[in-house]
Amino acid sequence: MEQTSFTERLMEFNLTRQEANIYQCLLTEGKVTGYEVAKQTGISRSNAYNSLANMTEKGAAYLVEEGNTRKYVPVPLNEFCRNRIRKLEESKKWLAMHVPSEKTYVEGYITIEGEAHILDKVRNILNQVEERVYISLTRNYLLLFIGELEELVDRNKKVVIITDQPTSFVRAKVYVGEDREMRIGIIADSRYVLTGEYGVGSQNTCLYSGQKNFVELYKSALSNEIKLLSMREENQ
Repeated sequence: MEQTSFTERLMEFNLTRQEANIYQCLLTEGKVTGYEVAKQTGISRSNAYNSLANMTEKGAAYLVEEGNTRKYVPVPLNEFCRNRIRKLEESKKWLAMHVPSEKTYVEGYITIEGEAHILDKVRNILNQVEERVYISLTRNYLLLFIGELEELVDRNKKVVIITDQPTSFVRAKVYVGEDREMRIGIIADSRYVLTGEYGVGSQNTCLYSGQKNFVELYKSALSNEIKLLSMREENQ
């Protein structure tokens, strides 16, 4: 998986790349002037002052007046992140209250591309399971979703796993079959299917659909594989 830098993670909290670099500088240096920030980061003095002003508005820095000198200190990282998350949660609640009528799109086929987008979609599918879920993928990638799967079991949802190596996840029904390679497949509540490739070296493209015929076809294929694996277990 791609390595994400500290700066890129900060940018996910509504900082520009330049602001994220300055925030790192503040964390490292402590209380500094705009001139010192410019000197440490290589940013022009005018850009440094503009970014610092924006950062105080965004809740990433505090302005400290010392006589005629204006200095800046970073808002502690945990505090800054909590504040941003709290703001997003408030926005989420507002949007949920004011959202226009939504039409669920299940009849067609949606292509999901990119490792991060597929990962998000799988987690969202698991979080929305109402009764049961069947998931098929290699054990190494299964470990990415253990938290979501354990939560489903805690909620008394049926979890069936088809993978290629023994796993210690004893609270779900696990079938061990052939190498999954990069193939991934999920069927949730016999209503939605996601299937395709996921992982390093793959095309990272999946198809998602609630189209009834497609769901029944995938459900039948998964059921046949489970029957074969069950027969193998009985004969061992």
